[in-house]
Amino acid sequence: MKMEFGLVLAALVGAAGIQNAAAAEIKVLTAGAFKQVVLALVPEFEKQTGHKVTVDNDTVGALQKRIEGGEAFDVLVVSPGAINDLVKKGKVVDGSRVVLAKVGVGVMVKEGAPKPAIGTVDQFKQALLDAKSVAYIDPASGGSSGIYVDGLLTKLGIADQVKPKAKLKKGGYVADLIISGDAELGIHQISEIVPVKGVTLVGPLPAEIQNFTTYAAGLGSGARDAEAAKALIKALSGPGLSPVLKEKGMDTAS
Repeated sequence: MKMEFGLVLAALVGAAGIQNAAAAEIKVLTAGAFKQVVLALVPEFEKQTGHKVTVDNDTVGALQKRIEGGEAFDVLVVSPGAINDLVKKGKVVDGSRVVLAKVGVGVMVKEGAPKPAIGTVDQFKQALLDAKSVAYIDPASGGSSGIYVDGLLTKLGIADQVKPKAKLKKGGYVADLIISGDAELGIHQISEIVPVKGVTLVGPLPAEIQNFTTYAAGLGSGARDAEAAKALIKALSGPGLSPVLKEKGMDTAS
């Protein structure tokens, strides 16, 4: 399986048709949910191109603030709406946006812990009410899953019961709070649950209340080597990406 996965990555990068004699440094800023896909592709991309890629991640809201504050970058992976906003502000090249993938929200518990039933909306509500503590991304940090969960609790009519026992993460992995024992139940994007050792994905939210976040890439208006950055975006959006996305808990955007 690992060898097959490596061959898929090699094919994706090769399909980008990259030919660049001079090595470049490419700085990627990515929302946390897509980080694992970028990191999976980077070694093969570097091997085939000679370019050096550095990856930094944060919430969508935090990345927007950092960029608006003047932080330099070459490739950005956030929500399409954030890309559009930064195009208007001259931070991302107009017309460079490429939709990459989408990811749903899931529920996790500590590895070895009993899995609550969450297959229906009522079961999901009961699981939250029964849990001693519930962890999710702090909505104030700008993370899309945290903003959605915050509103969902109100929509389901259980905000008053759940919020007092909520453990909020300001960025990074909600799974950290589950592993440490600070929270019993965690809610986060599936791609940020699957790769973390020490937690178990219980399953996705019920279809009726599921929320998919779409991610897109954009070229920084101040990119140091635009062609190298474009080649990386092409590799991240190449045909056959589906197996890589599935491996990392994501789906194709279509």
